[in-house]
Amino acid sequence: MKVALFGAYGNLGADIFKELLKQGHSVIAADMMQRDLGLTGDFVFKKIDVTKPETLKGTCDGADAVITTVGLTRGSATVTNYDIDYRGNLNILYEAKTAGVKYFTYISVIKADKAPKVPMLHAKYLFEEELKQSGLTYVIHRPTGYFYDIVKVFRPMIEKGQVTLLGKKPVHANVISTEDFAEFIVKSMTESNKVYDVGGKETYSYEEIADMCFAAAGKEPVIKRAPAWLFDVLAFVNKLKKNGKEPLLRFSKWTLTEEMVGSTKYGDMSFAKYIKESFNK
Repeated sequence: MKVALFGAYGNLGADIFKELLKQGHSVIAADMMQRDLGLTGDFVFKKIDVTKPETLKGTCDGADAVITTVGLTRGSATVTNYDIDYRGNLNILYEAKTAGVKYFTYISVIKADKAPKVPMLHAKYLFEEELKQSGLTYVIHRPTGYFYDIVKVFRPMIEKGQVTLLGKKPVHANVISTEDFAEFIVKSMTESNKVYDVGGKETYSYEEIADMCFAAAGKEPVIKRAPAWLFDVLAFVNKLKKNGKEPLLRFSKWTLTEEMVGSTKYGDMSFAKYIKESFNK
């Protein structure tokens, strides 16, 4: 098959890219910039900006399927999640329909439909609804989170010797490796109108994750809790500053206070092992 992959050079996108080539597919690798992934196979690079529809012209020509990982994952004072996650993916969807693409896979986030006040989730939910009404055969993946993201959040706190969690109750997650998730995405990309809440096979509370990180770093665990409303205050302050950090803070609060356990459990990679290896590098 010929697959147009949008966000091909991001963290998840790169693993999907590798898996597509591994499975013998032809890839149109579309992204804002190209980096050396050391890949060989049948692919071409297309430089795009999803906020500018003219840059998407022809990117889906001849493609049987589209996979998009496109989303704003950092604070920005110039663009919003609605610009990228919603309208940017809409531009991709329109191009896919114009090119006659049959299959469309979108990478969203678990519980995207449950948080209208969290832009990073709500924008994805709005696009999910557009995709469902598009007439294309779709698969929507709602991952719980990724190995590297959780370690990225915990590492600075571990280095300082104290982890601060939000709220009073334990919260659980079964995050998945991007390698395993990429395999599942490619495996299911021609399924008909499916929505997957997907995570890994190991489920841990954030306290357990913190304990594993401390152990891997060879430190005594120090875990404290803070009221979740502190993030609301921080979000409001950053909203006034107009620095683009408000959506990221609201998303962080959400993920640290909500159960993030996907019903579809996939993959062979161990999060516990990943933590040990990450702190021993």
